[in-house]
Amino acid sequence: MIVLAIMPDDKSKTRPQDAERVNVHEEYEVKYRCGKYGCTPEQLKAAVKKVGVMAKDVEKELKGK
Repeated sequence: MIVLAIMPDDKSKTRPQDAERVNVHEEYEVKYRCGKYGCTPEQLKAAVKKVGVMAKDVEKELKGK
């Protein structure tokens, strides 16, 4: 029998694990990115949907508006 232990995300993290990609599925990362880019969570998610997860592309999209 194989037992897998699933570890919960470390909620003490306040910065992205991968600075090059935006993960809109982690609340702490959404808060960090919104503060960095000066946007709302909805604007961040819309930008990721439009240009993809690469942080440089998301930042360009948000700063260009």
